[in-house]
Amino acid sequence: MHRDARGLQLSTDSAAAVALFDRAVEHFLKYHRDTMNLVHEALAADPGFVMGHCISAYLMLAGANPAHRPAIARSLAAAEAGSALATRREQRHVAALAAWRRGALGEAFALWRELLDADPTDLLAVRISDTTHFRFGHTQAVLEQADRLAPAWAPDLPGYDCFQSVWAFAHEEAGDTAGAERAIDSAYERDPANFFAHHVKAHILEADSRPREGNDWLAAQTGYWPIGNNLVHHLWWHRALMQLDLGQRDAVLASYDANIRNLDAPLTKAAPDQFNDLQNATALLWRLEQLGLDVGTRWNELADKAEARIGDTAYLLLPPHLMLALAATGRDGASARFLEALREQAADRGRWDAAAIGDVVLPVCEAGLAHRHGQHERVVALLQPRLDRIRLLGGSNAQRDLFRQILIDSAMQMDRRDIVAAMITEETASHTVPPTQRAGYAAAARWLM
Repeated sequence: MHRDARGLQLSTDSAAAVALFDRAVEHFLKYHRDTMNLVHEALAADPGFVMGHCISAYLMLAGANPAHRPAIARSLAAAEAGSALATRREQRHVAALAAWRRGALGEAFALWRELLDADPTDLLAVRISDTTHFRFGHTQAVLEQADRLAPAWAPDLPGYDCFQSVWAFAHEEAGDTAGAERAIDSAYERDPANFFAHHVKAHILEADSRPREGNDWLAAQTGYWPIGNNLVHHLWWHRALMQLDLGQRDAVLASYDANIRNLDAPLTKAAPDQFNDLQNATALLWRLEQLGLDVGTRWNELADKAEARIGDTAYLLLPPHLMLALAATGRDGASARFLEALREQAADRGRWDAAAIGDVVLPVCEAGLAHRHGQHERVVALLQPRLDRIRLLGGSNAQRDLFRQILIDSAMQMDRRDIVAAMITEETASHTVPPTQRAGYAAAARWLM
């Protein structure tokens, strides 16, 4: 029996496996590309290492790729095989993993809560619970958990900068950008190669409408990014949104090809349909088209990926983005199959997420298709009553803003000044610069004048 960096017991006789596990957990939170390699090395050091198999399956489940299902099953089976001799904490991890795999998310969240009530410095439990709540739009749960656990974390505890990043992101998404920035600047000082910290800083700068500062700050970080995983593409995406606010549209299109959706890049080749990459690409192409740019044939490969993932709702934010690609390429047959698969899942009351699929995912997908077809009255009817529930798609405020922009464009086409005025008022109240200085809202703000 050994202990991790924070003193929690691990059921293994291999000191090497423990050291590698600690690095893997830290690199998981910091979005380093070698995380899964470290897990494999830990399991090579001890093939029966229960927590090694757990983190392996956790990482694959978090990747939301249906192709990983057989490997997830193997990792879970290996974890369960060793759990009889594991600690109570490790057994809870195995049980939470099993619940997540079978779609019983309520049970998984309860088990992670038990884990963290007993051991609030279990960094893997902190992050896997946090990020899973995040993907289902549980903003308040993410914030409550971060604040509840904070007293157990002291600055001299290994991984403190990782927890600071978790805490800061929770607070940024809840609107506390000042508190979030103090925490994330401290985390960054401890490790400038913490890409989670880069991500949170980007969110803060966007939320506070500081695009020039954000563009420059992210540009200064790119030297660190070669050791990052696919989050690096998302960081380029955040920079692109800032460049749009600065009017640098041609630079954004160039960055799309070179950094955000470079099909020849090693990370893209290794995972050509990674879910966040697909979301980055579709959301940015839609914005560029709205601003009048010709994006050429770039939609086509995204639509191919979308067709291959019909029925995939592992991450609820992904289907509406995939629908944009299908709609943009005129694939009406595939779009119909896509929507029918969602209807079948929404009707399955045995699913933990059936209600969210039926009430939010499906209508938002329908709205994306309707917008492309010029059916703006239908877009307004689908999105306007659901603005307060779109958070159930999961993801961040910055990602879900796409659907607010779709609604506002259709409302303008319908001459619904009431809707546009209300949304512009909200945007004015929630940002420090007027909507006329933000690319996604400038046209609507001028239209009201």
